[in-house]
Amino acid sequence: QVQLVESGGGLVQAGGSLRLSCAVSRSIGTNAMGWYRQAPGKQRELVATINSGRSTNYADSVKGRFTISRDNAKNTVYLQMNSLKPEDTAVYYCNFMGRSIPWGQGTQVTVSS
Repeated sequence: QVQLVESGGGLVQAGGSLRLSCAVSRSIGTNAMGWYRQAPGKQRELVATINSGRSTNYADSVKGRFTISRDNAKNTVYLQMNSLKPEDTAVYYCNFMGRSIPWGQGTQVTVSS
């Protein structure tokens, strides 16, 4: 079974930065991947995607602040988050796009004002 392990979250002040990593237990080479987040009391939302050709898309709320990238040799997807805001506080998850892969445990990001 495919495993997704997110890491890199933490507590940061508004305006700060974090870099999240998602290690995948199998090859991600030809798959589109995405980062999602779920804030308390809210539904999980898609934040950023990257396809096999490294084309990216972002939610309007993070455009210009977050950057998704991938290292296929390491089967790892990254999310660089800059200029963080309190409303970015959430548990962040990665997953394959368009496939029913069980979610990992996520990584908590807390942004203080």
